Amino acid sequence: MGEFDLIRRYFQRPVRRAALGVGDDCALLAPAPGMQLAISSDMLVEGRHFFLNVNPRLLGHKALAVNLSDLAASGAKPLAFTLALSLPRADEAWISEFAAGLLALADAHDCELIGGDTTGGPLNICITVFGEVPPGQALLRSGAKAGDEIWVSGHLGDARLALEALQGHIQLPDTLLEQTRQRLESPTPRVTLGLALRGIASSALDVSDGLLGDLGHILELSNVGATVDSRLTTPLIAASAYPQSASWQFDFNLQQQCTLAGGDDYELCFTAPAARHADVLAAGIASATPVTCIGRIDAAQGLRVIGADGALLASQWKSFDHFGS
Repeated sequence: MGEFDLIRRYFQRPVRRAALGVGDDCALLAPAPGMQLAISSDMLVEGRHFFLNVNPRLLGHKALAVNLSDLAASGAKPLAFTLALSLPRADEAWISEFAAGLLALADAHDCELIGGDTTGGPLNICITVFGEVPPGQALLRSGAKAGDEIWVSGHLGDARLALEALQGHIQLPDTLLEQTRQRLESPTPRVTLGLALRGIASSALDVSDGLLGDLGHILELSNVGATVDSRLTTPLIAASAYPQSASWQFDFNLQQQCTLAGGDDYELCFTAPAARHADVLAAGIASATPVTCIGRIDAAQGLRVIGADGALLASQWKSFDHFGS
């Protein structure tokens, strides 16, 4: 099977929204009149972002999900995406499953595949996604104000817990490993919540590298500080709600590590004025997404974390950094 046969068979579909889709030198995409384009790109590299034996259908899902998560954090409605795919070989069974997972999530969000590239080489997936948002309504990292509340969506820490187990650092019961691994390999992009937060949230981003590190980006660009209460964040890890047997006990320090600096959650962390507390809760209900207030934005610079005993934690966890020490 040649390159263009592969594209036609697995990735070329009739255009819906685009003026011109897969098959030409460039695609043509026209957002609705008066809207701004929101654009983001993420790359997944074998051995760096996913295991060699990962289920290809789940990999297809995650490759698009991490990009849709960026649109969600900007309050943008998905429109279309491009796919650049490097493959070690044209394995039709693998490609078929990968495409199925990718396109199922694309259809769920009415996000159209409009172009890209394929080549031979180490397995590498790069997606660029396009969304639209009304002018002035995009959620940015730079809008947090002193007195704002800090919120997160969903559960934090499960993906990191699964990664620790898969790397052999800890042992988990089989049922728990399967549940947390699902969160690692098949994250849920919070697009509906992002749209519901337009006009409510003062800043937002998606939690991809760990809560505290990612929140730090908001603090830096907004020129503010924050206080996070770990007593509120700790219960967010879904693993803490699972039954525990006498033969297995969940380590509290590991739980905090996973929750506060775990990465791969792809939940939203956002701020909103305290006066909009009820509106945030309503946005969560409208989008069928749990939301939890975990702290506040301070005028004083720096990030403070309250521990289980009510005192400030001395330990500072670092989030993931591709080029960090």
